[in-house]
Amino acid sequence: MPDKVLVYSRFPKAQMVRFGERFELMDAAGKRPNEVFSAEQLSGIRAVLTAGGTPFSAETMDLMPNLGTIVCYGTGYDGVDLAAAAKRGIAVGHSPGANAASVADIAVTLMLATTRRLLAIDSYVRDGSWAGAKPSPMMRPQAGMLGRKVGVYGMGEIGRKIAARVAAFETDVGYFSRSKHDMPYQYFPTLEALAEWCSVLMVAVRAGADTTHAVDAGILKKLGKDGFVVNIARGSVIDEPALVAALTDGTIAGAGLDVFAREPHAPDALTALPNVVLSPHLGGHTLESHVAMQDCVIANFEAYFAGKPLPYEVRGG
Repeated sequence: MPDKVLVYSRFPKAQMVRFGERFELMDAAGKRPNEVFSAEQLSGIRAVLTAGGTPFSAETMDLMPNLGTIVCYGTGYDGVDLAAAAKRGIAVGHSPGANAASVADIAVTLMLATTRRLLAIDSYVRDGSWAGAKPSPMMRPQAGMLGRKVGVYGMGEIGRKIAARVAAFETDVGYFSRSKHDMPYQYFPTLEALAEWCSVLMVAVRAGADTTHAVDAGILKKLGKDGFVVNIARGSVIDEPALVAALTDGTIAGAGLDVFAREPHAPDALTALPNVVLSPHLGGHTLESHVAMQDCVIANFEAYFAGKPLPYEVRGG
């Protein structure tokens, strides 16, 4: 009889097919487990699958007294109360680096689309303005990538891949992270110093209490009127009202966003702005990334049910 796994977050059915072939899935479909299953059913749950950004509190853990592991689909795990899990002896797993290449790709896509005003020039062609030789301030020449200073905030797997990609555009790359790494990019000791130096700030840092609203009004002001910010990390890293204000009053030139403070929702104030490019948190949403993330999830569950340590366990928060 296959081992049982409670599916806590709401996932597309297609993403659950491989898991359903190996485990007996109990799908809560994004609802509180006790609204879907009885206390007796929950008492038998030893493993949970969740999305890393979905809040998973101590109270939720207590609904499943025999819970032994929480496995996150994807690299993030910011929604899980790690202290509560550790206190209860619950191992937390994730998929480190599995979607890094795809997320780095979307980061570069957003950077180019934003700095080169792709949406505006697309509309210029579609609405007949180009054919009619209609003048537009949005068509003025923009700075290209050659020699542009690109700052990467966070130098984990995704940050490293972003840096490698933007370096290929003949840019100058700098970074700020918790520690200095042996790599051919300029290191800055603070986020403030990085923002003051660069004209594009790529946000790739892991979400957590120490990075919440790290990119605030002060950082955006240091980025400057010719600066751009691209966020593929978590919406919580940027102070969203401050970002809206900076985009509206010209404190910065533009933004490319794949993540938002409240998902699935992009504030009307952002969607109304012409200097923003938006995507619906699809950075890691490629066929290759899903296969890699599923491989990590399966490996974690199989190890747990076999009484072995998780191969992709979250350690140290």
